[in-house]
Amino acid sequence: MKQMDERVVSTGGNGSGRPSRQINVVLRSSENYASASSSAQALESEAVPIARPLPPNDPYLEIGRELEGMVGLENVKLLIYEIYALLQISRMRSDAGLSGGSHVYHMIFTGNPGTGKTTIARIVAKLFNKMGVLSKGHMIEVERADLVGEYIGHTAQKTRDLVRKALGGVLFVDEAYSLARGGEKDFGKEAIDTLVKAMEDHRNQFVLILAGYPLEIEHFLLTNPGLPSRFPIQIDFPDYSIDQLIQIAELMAKERDYTLMPQSIFKLRQHLMQEKTMTMFAFSNARYVRNVIEKAFRHQAVRLLNQYPTGSPGKQELMAVRPEDLKWEK
Repeated sequence: MKQMDERVVSTGGNGSGRPSRQINVVLRSSENYASASSSAQALESEAVPIARPLPPNDPYLEIGRELEGMVGLENVKLLIYEIYALLQISRMRSDAGLSGGSHVYHMIFTGNPGTGKTTIARIVAKLFNKMGVLSKGHMIEVERADLVGEYIGHTAQKTRDLVRKALGGVLFVDEAYSLARGGEKDFGKEAIDTLVKAMEDHRNQFVLILAGYPLEIEHFLLTNPGLPSRFPIQIDFPDYSIDQLIQIAELMAKERDYTLMPQSIFKLRQHLMQEKTMTMFAFSNARYVRNVIEKAFRHQAVRLLNQYPTGSPGKQELMAVRPEDLKWEK
């Protein structure tokens, strides 16, 4: 299995490579943006029905396997399948002599850190490449420091250069709201204006994904009247539940040939419950779990060297992560 950051394996699936639960998606337009942002309500669609089996060369097969290997995010998985279905039907419409339509795929990802936004952005880039929407399918990940320059004109040039690198793929702007934090005289506004112009100048040549905390993204979109209507798809990434975080931890250990002992899982669960309660607005979800598990591996190594100074502990002991290996700052 691949090295993972926020990706995690799920415990179930229907085996057909396609989602089967319900989806919560916010679709934006310039006319309804104000009401959508104030209510923060998602539009719930019907569950996607099970379709015919995919042929061996279907581009969704690989994408579906990657999505099934993730814990939670059912709304995200369903939206990606909807995009795939739209692209497939557009092809069929064109073959039948009908209008395929001109669709915009720029997106907004909202959610706390460690909820899978970057991983999903890479999967989206791959899907668009396989479906012929993007010629390369690569992803350029940037933040404020990559876009904003130090003097007048520098920001626009830096932003244009990054857009050119992203052509044929996805430009992923993390913490996008930071571009609007400096006020009218800040160069971040120049980056926003340059991105808006690039979306028009390079129509259908790249997909722009803005990511960040939900409330900050809402305010950010209000800083430029041309922004909301250009992002027809918003995906909300919910925080993981405690059970899902435990699944993530167990998978991270399994991928490295470690085993979390039952007492270790109990200790971790108690800690995560406390941590989520105390840091509701700053908890970093899978990222936090990954850091805890990585520390546990190091603590286990020190413990084993001390316990077995002259020989090997044996395979089972080398794999076992015990409660004393799980430590965190108090």
